[in-house]
Amino acid sequence: MSKALNFGLIGAGGYIAPRHLKAIKETGNQLVAALDKYDGVGIMDSFFPDAEFFTEPERFDRFMDKLRRKNPENKIDFVSICSPNYLHDAHMRLALRNEANAICEKPLVLNPWNLDALKELEHETGKKIYTILQLRLHPAIIALKERIANGPADAVYDVDLTYITSRGKWYFISWKGDLSKSGGIATNIGIHFFDMLTWIFGDVKENHVKEHTHDHAAGYLLLEKARVNWFLSINPDYLPESAKSTGKRTFRSITMNGEEIEFSEGFTDLHTRSYEHILGGNGFGLEDARRSIEIVQTIRETIGR
Repeated sequence: MSKALNFGLIGAGGYIAPRHLKAIKETGNQLVAALDKYDGVGIMDSFFPDAEFFTEPERFDRFMDKLRRKNPENKIDFVSICSPNYLHDAHMRLALRNEANAICEKPLVLNPWNLDALKELEHETGKKIYTILQLRLHPAIIALKERIANGPADAVYDVDLTYITSRGKWYFISWKGDLSKSGGIATNIGIHFFDMLTWIFGDVKENHVKEHTHDHAAGYLLLEKARVNWFLSINPDYLPESAKSTGKRTFRSITMNGEEIEFSEGFTDLHTRSYEHILGGNGFGLEDARRSIEIVQTIRETIGR
């Protein structure tokens, strides 16, 4: 049996952190230390109650540095990054400087040129940056990709994507409501869908923004093999009646040539599968993330004109 790997985690108090804690646990590894400026992180007791905890990045950085210098056999091997979007770049750098690989939530960075600097750091340190692109591991999405790959070579499909995930007033007060920190609606809740679409239907030929407000965005993408109309929102008023009548706060829909692509189930274990993928040497890296980051950066440029 292989030795358990040591993990650090940045952003332990965040929404997505429990999925990473669960993935670390379920892959048979150990959380050594966690960081978050918010100290209400009792969720850690359900997974790794003995892990060190820091509220200041300087002390977390110091802990990692001392561990690798004084006890290199027990140094941190991976740092999982669940912090706000605008801090991902700095936290990946912190991990690699301390001779650890990074597993970072999307978006890796807000601007595509930051990927080039991170590639240099990978080369300098010999460590790797991985991202969570869990929809690429969803069975229904894999099946759709295979269907398109095996279909007519000249086919171009009409695709409609709608994703509504309701959020309360807190959203606009938090960093998520700040365009400079989250990247806006298209980045914060849409980037994994843009990655999925380009993974299946190919490169971007045209990227048009129809609307982009504080609580919703809409646009059109012409891809190599698809014409995509997309709509994203955090406003529950946009939920269809079928969702409202059953008390649902989230709605996902992808249609292709009018046919609904069912992928509403199967999300619960995708982070663990992502970790298995990474630890098995098959993780998604910097270049895998580039196209979706370019899409949302273009959207921000468009609304800024």
